[in-house]
Amino acid sequence: MDNITHSLVGLLLARAGLEKTTPHGTAMMVLAANVPDLDGVAWLGGTLGMIEYHRTYTHALVFTPLMALLPMLLVCATFSWRSYLASIAGVLSHLLLDWTNEYGIPLVLPFSNHYFRLDTVNLIDVWIWAILVGAVVAMALAPRTRRSLAYAALAALLAFEGFRTVTHARAIAVMSAQLYEGASARRVTASPGAFNPLAWRGVAEGPGFVTILPVDVVHGAGAGRVYRTAGPIPAMDAALRTHPFQVFTRWSQLPFWKVTPVEEGLRLDLIDLRFGDPDHPGFARVSAIVDRAGKVLHVGF
Repeated sequence: MDNITHSLVGLLLARAGLEKTTPHGTAMMVLAANVPDLDGVAWLGGTLGMIEYHRTYTHALVFTPLMALLPMLLVCATFSWRSYLASIAGVLSHLLLDWTNEYGIPLVLPFSNHYFRLDTVNLIDVWIWAILVGAVVAMALAPRTRRSLAYAALAALLAFEGFRTVTHARAIAVMSAQLYEGASARRVTASPGAFNPLAWRGVAEGPGFVTILPVDVVHGAGAGRVYRTAGPIPAMDAALRTHPFQVFTRWSQLPFWKVTPVEEGLRLDLIDLRFGDPDHPGFARVSAIVDRAGKVLHVGF
């Protein structure tokens, strides 16, 4: 999730009573709710650095107790088990929110690189913003009831996440019931829409093709766009031996190969369909030019 969302959740946790565990408790909770994103400095290395290092060890459960110490040190918190557990709660709120979106997090590093994700809310979700910002405004207008308002807002956030989980399951069921190119899909994925909480972006993977289609849990699935998947060729093996492609394949959850003839030989694009499609891949793409002899001439994001 975005850091505005993380910060507001940290503030609500503080107002719910955790701010009282130590002096500067509010600052500690807001920092704790954001501290896993320290690895955001990976952006300085460009897209490759972001994909390789962002949401890695700082987002793993085994490092949560260590991450919780940093906010306490930054605000010079009085150490006690109550304040330490409050800081851990702030860090866990970050991991839980990141788990809900399509980017996902490797919760069990260093034991596995598997990314856990629920695909239920956007990286930036306007409905979650509305709940959290509304609560902060209400607390400013009625400070005497801010604790009750904080509990109510956190309950509303959980209810919204539950609603999205139910509608996501419905979208998956709608997609799974369909045939694509006359065959059942091998895997279906539903990513959240930008504004409509009932609308999803579906990806159905089948033998030799991928279909991207809109899905509405009320009206069903719409017409999809079919993309043919490229078969294995030696140029792919050459690209996969390069560092950018190795990083991308570890990170990508819905990889799609696009092969285009060019003057030098072949252009290979490996795209993650969570964040784009073969026509408009967005940031989630790594490319290589491979000549006819199988030599990689250029590679990069």
